[in-house]
Amino acid sequence: MLSKKMHDALNAQINAELWSAYLYLSMSMDAADKGLKGVANWFAVQFKEEQDHAQILINYVLARGARVELAPIAAVETSWASPLAMFEDTLKHEKEVTAMINDLCAIAEEDRDRASSNMLIWFVDEQVEEEQSAADIIAELNMVGDDKLGLYMIDKEMAARVYEAAAPLASKE
Repeated sequence: MLSKKMHDALNAQINAELWSAYLYLSMSMDAADKGLKGVANWFAVQFKEEQDHAQILINYVLARGARVELAPIAAVETSWASPLAMFEDTLKHEKEVTAMINDLCAIAEEDRDRASSNMLIWFVDEQVEEEQSAADIIAELNMVGDDKLGLYMIDKEMAARVYEAAAPLASKE
């Protein structure tokens, strides 16, 4: 059984993951509008991954016999000055998500909730990957600066990114 504090925090995280999906969908649409098909693809894949993260948490809350409570999704930005600005916002956002996951881990420890602690390990690892991915792309974009050929090459590389269902979802199928 989930404590009230953990239940509330998990519901907040579900809604945060859905907001993240909405943010990345907005970034994808803005990149597509700017003719950056690869960047648009990268964020479209990220959109699907964030939906997976929400679904993993939803499945967990339901498996623990608790109710999922969805809240309205707040507005997100719809335009960025450049791909670099998009990825800087992505890194900033992912660091905020990491802090939220760490808070969930602290609640699980406080509650001595081993099941939640175990489930959250996947999210801890995922956040390391999310932050590193955004930081790597920022470094590449900074390296090419205003070089349009460099941006073209990065955009082509991002076009190759393919969606794969998150491991906890894929293992259930």
